This record gives sequence, structure tokens and C-alpha cells, in this order.
Amino acid sequence: MTHPELVLILDYGSQYSQLIARRVRELGVYSELHPFNTPIERIKHLRPRGIILSGGPFSTYEKGAPISSPELFNLGIPILGICYGLQLIGRQLGGGVDRAAHREYGHARLIIDEASDLFRDFSPEDRRGMPVWMSHADHLTSMPPGFEAIGHTENAPICAIRNTAKKIYGVQFHPEVVHTPKGKNVLRNFLYHICGCAGGWSSHAFIQSAIDDIRTRVGKGKVICALSGGVDSSVAAVLLHQALGSQLYCIHINNGLMRKGESDAVVATFRDAFHIRLDYVDATKRFLAGLRGVADPERKRKIIGRLFIEVFQEQARKIGKVDFLAQGTLYPDVIESTSFRGPSVTIKSHHNVGGLPKRMKLKLIEPFRELFKDEVRAVGGELGIPDDLIWRHPFPGPGLAVRILGAVTKEKLDLLREADAIFVEEVKNAGLYRTIWQGFVVLLPVKSVGVMGDGRTYQNAVAIRAVSSVDGMTADWSRIPHDVLATISSRITNEVPGINRVVYDISSKPPATIEWE
Repeated sequence: MTHPELVLILDYGSQYSQLIARRVRELGVYSELHPFNTPIERIKHLRPRGIILSGGPFSTYEKGAPISSPELFNLGIPILGICYGLQLIGRQLGGGVDRAAHREYGHARLIIDEASDLFRDFSPEDRRGMPVWMSHADHLTSMPPGFEAIGHTENAPICAIRNTAKKIYGVQFHPEVVHTPKGKNVLRNFLYHICGCAGGWSSHAFIQSAIDDIRTRVGKGKVICALSGGVDSSVAAVLLHQALGSQLYCIHINNGLMRKGESDAVVATFRDAFHIRLDYVDATKRFLAGLRGVADPERKRKIIGRLFIEVFQEQARKIGKVDFLAQGTLYPDVIESTSFRGPSVTIKSHHNVGGLPKRMKLKLIEPFRELFKDEVRAVGGELGIPDDLIWRHPFPGPGLAVRILGAVTKEKLDLLREADAIFVEEVKNAGLYRTIWQGFVVLLPVKSVGVMGDGRTYQNAVAIRAVSSVDGMTADWSRIPHDVLATISSRITNEVPGINRVVYDISSKPPATIEWE
């Protein structure tokens, strides 16, 4: 999809790089994240209105540090360097960078020394001491020629710089994080007053552009879409249906590993409410037979993936000649494979089924490959999809199979479904569902002694897992109030025969993952 204006973020390895891109988009300007070593010719071809250099964990003077071509600063494109990006500007343009006498991690107060477009419309109070968030061990020790300092903190004498003639700016703090309260004001000033952006990027504008793009690409062809009931595939299906109508064929495979009542809800929502052509396949027996006796998480994933492909192919053949496969690929999936850091170490197989496009030889339609998760939700809201669906917690492709530690059986699935439904219901009753990034129940491979009535029990234990996060890359355990946990525990042990103990997982990611398998 083409965009009338673009701001390019070059990634030097900061944990906040994706957050910068999201903040720019929240301000109404389309942004893309590219590796630090993107060729200059490629940057010229993209024709960005502005370039933001991200932070990073390196020192600009150390061997192997990510360094961009100095030609970047001669393109005549406005540039904003953040943290490492500021130090890179200083070092590459003739200034000095060295280890700071006092490292700064956390809150600091920025004193604005000179009026600047970057701090446009900031109040006198802000200028005298604005809260900012620091995360650096190096600092700028001398200014590059043509630059002037426009801000400082107690520990960073040069905390903000500018070269007005070349429209190159740098800040040592992180304007993209919520801990810098006026950070979005800084970014807004860069986008609109320095880069001259017009704005206009929004979920509403995206929908019409995406519909036109899909219609042009597909023509009179047929598109199939695996509709799981998750946020991404659901919003994609509704968008594709608006664009293509009867040319879209959705397939929902009930693998027996879904949450309670989920397959019925998918069919009711998309057939009845949205009138989308949807084939429903109950493959529960086939998947449970394939998983019989399998305890290893990676084997579970591979078996489920293989069976999903087989069932999907069988259904696709019934439709006839199909030209395109629709997938809910998101922008983080795309940039993860192009980041300067390279592919991540495999912790576990990706939740989405892999290999499908290659084996089926279909052309891909990925309407959300430029969007973040929150943007997909905004698109879903514009399309009239119910909040209960677009704010549903992420759910792994292998479903409840990876929330049962050990071998999967129908009996265990039934237990887990009931316990998980109670957890979700009580979290919603307490008004906590949307404050939790992902929450669920795990069936543990242990039994414990308990007492019910006057008798001894020896039954299953479950763990509650709930985390808060922005994008799932890192996560902290959610502080669910004790009275809510007590209600959840009481209901599960009283209403689900076979479970007599509930524990709460208080592990963060890292070192733990969000899912247990």
C-alpha cells in the first residue's frame, strides 16, 4: 500500500523502537521501522518526510556498534536522534561522545535553555524543569560544528541539540515512553513543525485505502481465510468481506482445543451478524487422535500444525480454484525478521501455522502487515465488530493443548475449559479484562490432597496466569486484587469437579514466557 507521507525510524536495537513507530502513528503520521543499515538509495526511494534515529544498547565508539552512512545527514531530510541516535549524530558529525560520569536510568528533569521548534508551545514551567525518562551510560561531551545545545539535565550538560539550518535535532531522553509526560508534544513538534507533515493516518483512512487495494489486487479471484475467532483473523475477515463479498470463503476449523463455546460463537457472529460465507469443520476427533499420548510441547505444535494444514487443504479443494490466501500477519511479525538484530533464538514454534502458503501455492493477502495490534483493534471498531471480540485476549494457535501440561485428553480439556471460563467471567465482572494483556488458566500435571465436606480428595491443580504488557515482548504479572482471586478460586474448586487447588503465577517475562508451553 502506498502512503502520501512517511516518517522513517532507523532501528539501532532499542527496546523502544517499535514504540517510537506507534507513537508517530498515534499522532496521525504513517511510520515504518527499518534496520539502521538500510541503504541510502533505499531511503531516497522511500522519500520520507522525516527520519528518527532510535536508541540502542551500544556505545557509538565501541567496535561493532551499529553505524549508519554519514551520507544520511546530507539528504536534506529532517532528522531527530533519540538517546543513542543523539550520540550517533554527535560522533558522526564531529562532536565528542564518552562514558558519562553518572549514568542516568529513570526520571530526570530537563531544563530547556533555548527556544526551539522542538519545544514549541512549552510553558515557562516546563522550560524550567520538565520530567523526562533517561536510559544511558554515555553522553555528548562536545558539540559537533554547526550545532547548539538547547537543553540540559543535572547529569547531562548536553541533553538536547539542534542544527536549524540542516533541521537535525537530538535528545538524550526518550520522548516515546509514558514516563516523559510531554514526550508526544516533542514528537508532534518534530512531525508537524519541523518535517511539515500534514497527518491524516487513521484507521478510517486505512480501511478505504485497504479495500481499494484488495479489490485491485484480487480482481475476480477467490480468497480463502482461516477464521479462528481471534482478533486478527476476525477483523481481516470483515474487512475482506466488505471489499470482496462472495469472493471470500472463510473456513473455521474446530480442533477441539478451543475455549468454551468459542466455535459456536464464531459461527453465530460471522454467519448471522456479518453474513460472511463460512464453512465450519468439526475436526475434534482427528486432532485428539493425533495428540494421543503426546506430552512434548514442540511435538504438540507440529502435530496440530500438520493436521490444520491437512484439514484446511481438504476444505479448500471443495471450493474449487482458489487464487489467494488471507492471513492476519501484523507489522511486528514483519519487522522482527528485518531488525538489525536478526532472527530471534527459537524459544518455541510460532503460534501461527507455518508453511501454509508455500504448500498451497497461493498468493498472499495480508491486509494488516503494516499495522500494530492496537491499530487492528481500531480498524475492528470502525468496522462495527463487537468490543468483546476485538478486545479478546491473545490465544495461541495450538489452543488449550499448550495450556495442558503433559498429554492432552478430552477429560482434561473439559476441565480446563470450565475453569478458564470462570476465570474470564470473574475478571470481566471485576472490570479488569481490558487492563490485562493476556489471562488464562493452566492445567498442571500434578494432583494434590484436599478436603471437601468430610472427605479427603486427591485432585487436579490449576494455575492462573495473567500479565500486563504492551506488545507481549516483555510482560509483568498482573496485580489482580485478592478478593477477585479468592472468588475465582472458590468458584473453580466448587463448580469444576476434579479440581481442588488454584495457584497464581507471579512470574514476569523474562525470565518466564507468557504461555507455560
